[in-house]
Amino acid sequence: MCGIVGYVGPEQCADLVLDALKRLEYRGYDSAGIAVLDESGVDVRRCEGKLERLEQILKSKPLAGSTGIGHTRWATHGRPSEENAHPHVVDGIAVVHNGIIENHLELRRVLEKDGAKMSSETDTEIIAHLVAGKRARGMDLENSVRSALKVVKGSYAIAVLSADEADRIVVAKNASPLVVGLGDSENFVASDIPAVLGHTREFIFLDEGEVAIIQSDSVRITDLDGKEIKKASRRIDWSPVMAEKEGFKHFMLKEIFEQPKAVENTLAGRVSTERAEVNAELVGISESAALRIRRVVFVACGTSYHSSMVGKYWMESLAGLPTEVELASEYRSRGPLVDPNDLVIAVSQSGETIDTLEALKIAKSGGARVLAVANVLDSAIPRAADGSFYTHAGPEIGVASTKCFIAQLAGLFLIAVYLGRRRGTLEEERAGSILQELLEIPSLIRDVLDLNEDIMKMSRELVNSDDFLFLGRGLSFPIALEGALKLKEISYIHAEGYASGEMKHGPIALIDSNMPVAVVMPEDENFDRSIGNVQEVLARDGRVILITTEGHREKLGNLAQYYLELPRVNPLMSPLLTVLPLQLLSYHIADMKGNDVDQPRNLAKTVTVE
Repeated sequence: MCGIVGYVGPEQCADLVLDALKRLEYRGYDSAGIAVLDESGVDVRRCEGKLERLEQILKSKPLAGSTGIGHTRWATHGRPSEENAHPHVVDGIAVVHNGIIENHLELRRVLEKDGAKMSSETDTEIIAHLVAGKRARGMDLENSVRSALKVVKGSYAIAVLSADEADRIVVAKNASPLVVGLGDSENFVASDIPAVLGHTREFIFLDEGEVAIIQSDSVRITDLDGKEIKKASRRIDWSPVMAEKEGFKHFMLKEIFEQPKAVENTLAGRVSTERAEVNAELVGISESAALRIRRVVFVACGTSYHSSMVGKYWMESLAGLPTEVELASEYRSRGPLVDPNDLVIAVSQSGETIDTLEALKIAKSGGARVLAVANVLDSAIPRAADGSFYTHAGPEIGVASTKCFIAQLAGLFLIAVYLGRRRGTLEEERAGSILQELLEIPSLIRDVLDLNEDIMKMSRELVNSDDFLFLGRGLSFPIALEGALKLKEISYIHAEGYASGEMKHGPIALIDSNMPVAVVMPEDENFDRSIGNVQEVLARDGRVILITTEGHREKLGNLAQYYLELPRVNPLMSPLLTVLPLQLLSYHIADMKGNDVDQPRNLAKTVTVE
C-alpha cells in the first residue's frame, strides 16, 4: 500500500519523483505529495486525489531542487485530504511514511503536552515531530531518525529530509517494503523496483530495523543503534519496458496475455523430464528436509489463498502429505498448533503481505520449516523464511493479480511433484509424464486466450448484472472463488464463489432469471455430478456460463446459454486453464462499466497494514 520515492543527485528532481510515483500507482492511493529541498528550505506540494492533480499543481507552482521525496497515500489514519497527504513537514523536517504507527495516540498525547501543534489526523505526523524534536536538541538527521524510531511501535517505511542537511535522505524500514537504487552520482529510494527501474537496475534491499543514509555518491546502512551494516546490491534483470503497457489498454489485460510467458519463466531450469525430477536447488527444500515433513500448512491471503487451495489438492494427491490451507490473518490470531515436522508454505505475490509475514514468524517460532513462494526478489517474506521459491512472472502492475496467480499455480505444482518424488509417493514414470504435460501448458494457455473476442461479446450481455454466482467442484472450487474475487475487485459487482455441492445449502435461493451462474466443470471425475448442478440452476431460470472441456457442447446441448470450451488437459492441471476465461470476463465487464481496471477503488497491490 502507498508508494515512496526519493532522489539525491545532480538533477532537478520534481519531475523525476512524480514520474516514479506514477509507476507506483498500482499500489493504491487517494492523495499524493512531493517535498524538495531548495535554497530556502523544504518546499512541498500535495493534494487529495490522483497524481494528475498533483501534476497540474506542479505546473502552476514548480518545485526546484535536486534532493526530494514523494508519496502516494492510501488512507488509514484520517480521511483523504490535502492536510492528511504526505509529506508532513515540522520545523524543516519532511517525512513520508508507509505503514501504521501502533502507539501514535500515546505519542500524540505526549507531544501535545509538550506543546506540539498537530496539523493532520495522521499517525505519520508523529514521526516528523519526534525527529524535529531530536534535531532541536542538536542531533544530526540520521541520529534523530534512529532515536525517534526507538520509541515508535508498528510498521513503517519512511524517508526523511532536513532543511539544513540538503545533501541526503535518511530512510528506515520495519515490516514495510523499501529498496535503495544505486545510480551514477545519484541514488534513489522506492517502495518497489518498477518506480526507478528506468534509472538503475542495481538495488539494495533493506531488512527490518535498518536505516540507510543516502547521498548522491554513497549509501551507508546501519541498525537502529548506529552500527554499520555491509550489504551487497542485487542486479534486477527486469527491463523498464516490462512495466509498460505495450499497446494494451490496461496493465491487467497485458498481464493476462503475459501468462504463457509467466509460466514458462517459472518452469525454466527447474524441470528435467528425462530424470522425472524437479531441481532441488531451485525449490527451496533440501531432500533431507523433505523427508522430515509430516504435514503441509499453507498461509496466504486473497488470490494467493486461492492458489494455495489448489496447492492443497496437489500436495495430497502427488506428495501424499496431509495439507491445510489457512487465511494468514486467522492463523496469526488464533494461536495455531505448530509442529517441528510441519512445512509451512507462505504464499504472497509481493512477498510483503503483513498478515502472511506475521503468520510465518509464528510458524518459525513453533519450530516449523517455512518455505516462501513469492514473485519479488529479496522481499520480506522470502528473507524471513528458511527457503524460497521465486515465481518469475515479472512485474505485475494491475492491482487484481492474474499472471502472479498462474505463476504461483505452476510453482506449487512443481513443489508438490518434488516432494512426491523425494518421499516416494510419486513414481518416476508418472512424474515424467505429468512434468512433460506441464511444460506444454503455456501453449494451451495461448489457445484459451484466443477466446478473448468471444468472452468480450459475452461480457456485453452480462455487464448490467447486479449479482454473479461462481460454482466448481474439486480443483475447480478454488477457481470459482478466484473468479468471484476478480469480478468483485474490478467491476464492483457482487459475486459469490461456492463449491457446487454447497449450492443447495443456501445460494440456490438467490438464483433467478437475472442471475448469471458461471460453472467451472472441466472433464474430470466431478464432471457428471456437476451436470446435475447446472440443471438445478436452469430449473430456476439462472443464466448459465459453462467453462468446460472441448467436445462437450454437442453432448450438453441447451444446458447453458454461454459455452466456453477449453483444450483437453490432464485434469490435475485444469486450474491453469479454467481461471483464464474468468479473468477475461471480469476484465471486460469492468472495462465496459468504465471502471479504473488497474487501480480499483479501496484496494492496494501490496497490503502492508493490518
